[in-house]
Amino acid sequence: MDDCAGRTAIEDGLRQIVAADGDAGGRADIFLAKELGISRASMQKLMGGGLVTVAGKTVKQNYRIKGQEEFLVEYQPPRPLCVEPENIPLDVLYEDGDMIVVNKARGMVVHPAPGNYSGTLVNALLFHCRDLSGINGVVRPGIVHRLDKDTSGVMVVAKNDDAHLDLSLQIQEKTARREYLAIVHGYVKTDEGRIETLIGRDPRDRQRMAVVDKNGRQAVTLYKALERFSRHSLLECRLLTGRTHQIRVHLSHIGHPLVGDPKYMPRKHGFTISGQALHSARLTLKNLSGREMAFTAPLPEDMEKILARLRQGL
Repeated sequence: MDDCAGRTAIEDGLRQIVAADGDAGGRADIFLAKELGISRASMQKLMGGGLVTVAGKTVKQNYRIKGQEEFLVEYQPPRPLCVEPENIPLDVLYEDGDMIVVNKARGMVVHPAPGNYSGTLVNALLFHCRDLSGINGVVRPGIVHRLDKDTSGVMVVAKNDDAHLDLSLQIQEKTARREYLAIVHGYVKTDEGRIETLIGRDPRDRQRMAVVDKNGRQAVTLYKALERFSRHSLLECRLLTGRTHQIRVHLSHIGHPLVGDPKYMPRKHGFTISGQALHSARLTLKNLSGREMAFTAPLPEDMEKILARLRQGL
């Protein structure tokens, strides 16, 4: 690689930026911000969120370039668009002046994106409360964390920038507790376990995530077996990190993919469910005054019906 090599390759929200020898000693936040055409503050926010890595390791905000290095940055520039409020029913679990907690339905996309510019949770939230934090721009206002389209359950959304920064920090520093219920294929033998790997883009299919040996981000999932059946199990999963498709990838990795998962277990399963049997059941966090709060969402009807059949031995 010479000092004049092209630096930026863009693919599906993942930016690959190569620093040359001449960049050695400089601050990575300044270099990367210039390459992406964004502000230094925005780049530091990406770094603080663990979205910048070198050789599979997260880059801190004060990182200095060592020479020829390849940075991977998860960054999708907001597409200019007008997100319209839509009168879509919401299952609101809690609301105050700083945040709103909802039970997201399976099948609902969180924020507008190509192919889904309406009918999203953001469209519904804008109609319901009108005041959401502006940190993530017009496309994802208030969105602190997300759930996959076909994952149901508890989500918190910030209604102002102070709440957004505070809630984001709780998730980043793992002080917010996120617990999920999952119905998986196979009899899980261990009562509980810990899955710790690197997760990155699947080199064979860039639309999928995978457990990788390099160029990935640390991902940790704890699980506990709540019920076991002859060919399936009900697990409680706790996220210690929040990588894309983390639970889905991790459970597939240990040989127990989620029932109904179209991406990581695309086979017939005999149950009536659209998408993976994964539910965000409980979220524990602190409000801006420091008071701990816990929110729960009941298991959706489709997962209840699957469990009923399994308990009957069907």
